[in-house]
Amino acid sequence: MDQSPLTFITGATGFVGAAVARDLLARGHRLRALVRPKNDRRNLEGLELELIEGDLANPETYRTALKGCQALFHVAADYRIWVPDPSTMHRINVDGTHALMEAALSAGVERIVYTSSVATLGTRSDGIPTNEDTPVSLADMIGVYKKSKYLAEQIVHRMIRQHNLPAVIVNPSTPIGPRDIKPTPTGRIITEAAKGKIPAFVDTGLNIAHVDDVAQGHWLAFEKGKIGERYILGGDNLGLGDILKIIAGIVNRPTPTIKIPRRLLYPLAFSAEVGARFSGKEPFVTLDALRMAKKKMFFSCLKAERELGYKARPAHNAIADAIAWFREYKYC
Repeated sequence: MDQSPLTFITGATGFVGAAVARDLLARGHRLRALVRPKNDRRNLEGLELELIEGDLANPETYRTALKGCQALFHVAADYRIWVPDPSTMHRINVDGTHALMEAALSAGVERIVYTSSVATLGTRSDGIPTNEDTPVSLADMIGVYKKSKYLAEQIVHRMIRQHNLPAVIVNPSTPIGPRDIKPTPTGRIITEAAKGKIPAFVDTGLNIAHVDDVAQGHWLAFEKGKIGERYILGGDNLGLGDILKIIAGIVNRPTPTIKIPRRLLYPLAFSAEVGARFSGKEPFVTLDALRMAKKKMFFSCLKAERELGYKARPAHNAIADAIAWFREYKYC
């Protein structure tokens, strides 16, 4: 685009959203950021952007602010493996996405990047990396988060077909790196492993990407992506044991070598979820996480590399940057 657009962004207080906001600002975008009134705003410190207080599921709180915006980056999502009330996640991830896309159409937004997730994509039991075209259905979605993201992405696809929604979809894998203030479920694994609190592991795998590479992938999708297409933004495919080995090497701790059969952890996960309903704190191990661990979350980024020019740095670099940030802010 010839001129830097006025851009509306959701999720800028979060992990991926903050990285996307920083990347867009560095490229000259003028940002309006939707934030909830009581959100933790540490990730916005030092950034020059206009804050719009509102709620995704209530378009009246942001409808006016969308007017005049040429671009929309919808990054916000409720990302938790376990929630005591699934309807709260559905309200943000599904209803909120639908309301925002309708408001963007009404406001005449010219270009949209919607942040989905690899959680909506198909996987294989043999560990071979899959891509954007691997068959998948709602029945394949394990847990409330995956189901909500799948349903939200289907809404975006339908609006592209039926209402000419000018949206490109990106599917980040497992981002890690600086400013994971919550932290995310993956960030929790890194901090606990760095403290030596994960002596054993189950046989599963993840696709690891640096959050700043994922952020750049959002901009590349905005600049080069095709309307209606989706692009995996990922990095290296690694077994959980390999990830723990990298963490152990960085923090100079013994590498965990004990593999635990998933079936032995189900009673622990059940008890953890029961306890979480009383404490209100997210359990470290959940039934859905164990069910998801049955398949390795390995993905191919070839489409994004070929069509967008996307590039990802090695997973070791991403993990090292994450640990450095967690150490600086006393998470581990």
